[in-house]
Amino acid sequence: MSLRKFKPITAGTRWRIGNAYAEVTTNVPEKSLLEAKPRTGGRNTSGHLTMRYRGGGHKKKYRIIDFKRNKSGVATVESIQYDPNRTAFIALLVYADGEKRYILAPQGLEVGAKVESGPNVAPEVGNTLPMRNMPLGTNIHNIEMQPGQGGKLARSAGSSAQLANKEDRYAVLKMPSGELRKVLIDCNATVGVVSNSDHSLQSMGKAGRNRWKGIRPRNRGVAMNPVDHPMGGGEGKASGGQPRSRNGQYSRGLKTRTVGKSSDKLIIQRKNGSKIGNK
Repeated sequence: MSLRKFKPITAGTRWRIGNAYAEVTTNVPEKSLLEAKPRTGGRNTSGHLTMRYRGGGHKKKYRIIDFKRNKSGVATVESIQYDPNRTAFIALLVYADGEKRYILAPQGLEVGAKVESGPNVAPEVGNTLPMRNMPLGTNIHNIEMQPGQGGKLARSAGSSAQLANKEDRYAVLKMPSGELRKVLIDCNATVGVVSNSDHSLQSMGKAGRNRWKGIRPRNRGVAMNPVDHPMGGGEGKASGGQPRSRNGQYSRGLKTRTVGKSSDKLIIQRKNGSKIGNK
């Protein structure tokens, strides 16, 4: 991926660092793979505001992504496209029978490339196969947690997991966070690293760009009144004590993972280097 630093011809472009979209080949999505995406404005089915700081923004349509990759046969990459609903780019595949599907585009996948999925395909970029048939050290993404479920892990821009070991029924993966965990070895995964790896290095440049994304201004808890936030109130610029959320949950140091979760036994090492269950 390549970034573009804008010339400071306006206040909004002075600090703007955007995506050059060098990999994107078209800005016209496939109509048969689009769905309506209604906006909630942060409100639930009763109309009550349950998530603050959301609303407005540009209209979007959802791109239907094939996370399962369960269609056999060779497909050709027709285009690489931008998806407003996710950080990664997507690739439009065309199969021999004319069917079209979107997949997450890995780095290095180009228009005209051939990809396929199945238990006996080669472990090459863009191909999907069970982890049982992959060599150790392979970088993978769109990883299933249950066979046939569809990819759940390592789907955002620039992310990938590494196949570190194979143990009987399980494959040991080194996750993007550094965590070591087991996943059933017959689960499918796609070879490669997800595209758009420099996504986190972009700079909006102005507040208006966040408004276009449907993100409204967020004010600090310490600037509120005590009735509105645990950190509110006080004389002058009171710090509010330990940083916490509006419902009192600490934002630093509090472990939010459920104690005794059934999948604890599948985690070999946490991202901080400690074993699961250790203090």
